[in-house]
Order: sequence, then C-alpha cells, then structure tokens
Amino acid sequence: MKPPTAASVYLLTVLLSLAGAGAVAMAAAATDGPPATYLVFVDPTPPGVPCMKYHLGILSAALGSEEKAKAAIIYNYKNVINGFSARVTPSELEAIKKQPQVNRVLPSATLHLMSSNFDGVS
Repeated sequence: MKPPTAASVYLLTVLLSLAGAGAVAMAAAATDGPPATYLVFVDPTPPGVPCMKYHLGILSAALGSEEKAKAAIIYNYKNVINGFSARVTPSELEAIKKQPQVNRVLPSATLHLMSSNFDGVS
C-alpha cells in the first residue's frame, strides 16, 4: 500500500473540519430552544420616523435582516408605550437586549380574571 499524498491528507483535514463545524452549528441550533413571544420596550420613536419602520430597524439590527424581523414581529405599540411584540428564540432575544434603543424585555403573558364578583357587583 502506498503512503497518502499531501493533497489527500489536506483534503481529508478540510473535510473533517467542515464536518466538525457543521456538527457544532447543529448542536448550537438544537440548544437554542423554541421561539417564544416577548414584549420589547424601546426608546421613543424619533420625530418624523414611522413607528413601524423604527421598530423594524431595531429588530433587523438584532436578527440580521429585515425579512427575519418582519417574520418575527407580531404587533407594534405606540400610544401608551413604545415597543413591539415579537416571537424569537433565546439567542435572538439576547441580541435584541443588546440593542441600545431597547429599555426592557418581558415575556408575553395572558392573565385571566379569577372572579367577576367585585364587592357584590357582578
């Protein structure tokens, strides 16, 4: 049997490196967790900038593209608070929290009234 050539050793090294990188990426994606919905409170919208555009800009910067931001955003809030709700993975959530315009992020929750009887009033 003849010894391997330098080219075949190099090719084998490259293939093993690519396989390892793919396995690491798959493991990272698997541990990222399922997406969840969050409320993101942000700084006031600058004058003259539409609310939706401002929120998409923040989310696009965190997620890496406007297409991902449009797919993730659920609702824009602009009257009482300034912010948006979005469905994101834990790693995307961490990227959103790092944006300078973001003040607070809370998980979305639905609260249910325990009783409709308040001091005898139905």
